Amino acid sequence: MGNSSSSSKSKSDSIPTDTADIGTAGATASAAAPSAKSDDVSVHGALASKSSKILIVGGGGTMGSSTALHLARRGFTDIRILDVYPIPSKNSAGYDLNKIAGADAIGLFGGSSDAAWDAWASDPVFTPYAHDVGKLDLSTGDTPRAKRLREKYEKLKSLGRTDVEWLANEDDIKRKAPHLKNADIAGWRGLYCGTGGWVAAADALNSVGNELQKLGVKNAFGSSGTFSSLLLKEDGSVRGVKTIDGTEWEADLVVLAAGAWSPVLVDLDGQCVSKCWVYAHIQLTPEEAEAMKGIPTMYNDKYGFFFEPREDSHLLKLCNEFPGYTNYQTVQPFGALKPIKLSVPRSHAQNPTDTMPTESLDEIKRLIKITLPHLEGRELINQAMCWCTDTDDAQWLLTEHPRFKGLVLATGDSGHTFKMLPVVGKEVADLIEGKLSEEKRHLWRYRPGAGDPNGTGRGGPDPKDLSELDGWKHD
Repeated sequence: MGNSSSSSKSKSDSIPTDTADIGTAGATASAAAPSAKSDDVSVHGALASKSSKILIVGGGGTMGSSTALHLARRGFTDIRILDVYPIPSKNSAGYDLNKIAGADAIGLFGGSSDAAWDAWASDPVFTPYAHDVGKLDLSTGDTPRAKRLREKYEKLKSLGRTDVEWLANEDDIKRKAPHLKNADIAGWRGLYCGTGGWVAAADALNSVGNELQKLGVKNAFGSSGTFSSLLLKEDGSVRGVKTIDGTEWEADLVVLAAGAWSPVLVDLDGQCVSKCWVYAHIQLTPEEAEAMKGIPTMYNDKYGFFFEPREDSHLLKLCNEFPGYTNYQTVQPFGALKPIKLSVPRSHAQNPTDTMPTESLDEIKRLIKITLPHLEGRELINQAMCWCTDTDDAQWLLTEHPRFKGLVLATGDSGHTFKMLPVVGKEVADLIEGKLSEEKRHLWRYRPGAGDPNGTGRGGPDPKDLSELDGWKHD
């Protein structure tokens, strides 16, 4: 089931949402949640039994494969994943060289982020792909974000953390990151966390795929794994999935975990907007890669971020920071009464000549000039766009669809979820087994029109649409 990964194909999960990362999301949302028992365990019944036939649409990606893993480990015996591509799915935001991950994202997704790095560091499925090089989360000048980072540092220290340090100035930063010795970063400040750094994304997904094969999870890829529509009973509940080759897969429960494709496949009442981000690489020499070995992952909210070069390929991945791009088209997802305008992902696997808009390419060049001036002018290769899907409040949409009983939604990654790969499936499995807490059930409920009342969403200006931009399309 698992395929070996050889190239970088997406970004996602590397764009922090400041307020959520500080840990306010679960606390503020829970204030409005319904009352629950003293142990806060859901009183809702299970959606499936251990012998139920379960289909996971988009099972070759992050949320889908993690869900399959947790269900199989709990003893569910009839699981099948459906995807256009085998694990690691080339349509997944996780089909990538690396993603930011670490132990500093406390309180994210109702607190489930707190255990994520421990799982990366302890679960043998994931441990080989976790790179504990540290992380620099930096801001430019005395900005509101710098203030939030300082608050985050104080909170981590109050929890007894000894692996964090406040970097007050350029000299502090360069002490932690000597490779920035020639960087033009006067006025920068931020948080250093010594636990975490980055994870080898596609390699980790491939490892999950191999584990699923050992656990007996079935699959269908290609045309027999590509969603066409839901199959409904006379009462409107879900009985399975029809794929584009006409195959009808019967199921007791269907999980929609198709990432950025989710709102295009099934009507979600406008709760998810799919957006793309971009990345490029510099091919380093073995000597250049060795000189940057073990560097902490560096993120700056204005200029972007980059990672330790991959040891196997010597590729240095770089990304700019911006609100993402949309790709609005007229489509009719299953359940919609008429065609509607939605942002539709443009698969890089199916459009391999796509690169990135000129403005983003210029911004990545700016990132290099400021932080790694010795690499200025080097060719930027393997340029591409990748796709994830945002909810307004950057919280998952993890619930049963109110119009289609028997359809569980596991989507709304909001650019954070790959770091959650080892643990997100636990939350989906808890929902399916009726064990999800009332607080989390409320946080991740079906919520069209709810907006972002607690300010946990991505924020910033509205994204531009690809139709307005040049430089990326080479058909």
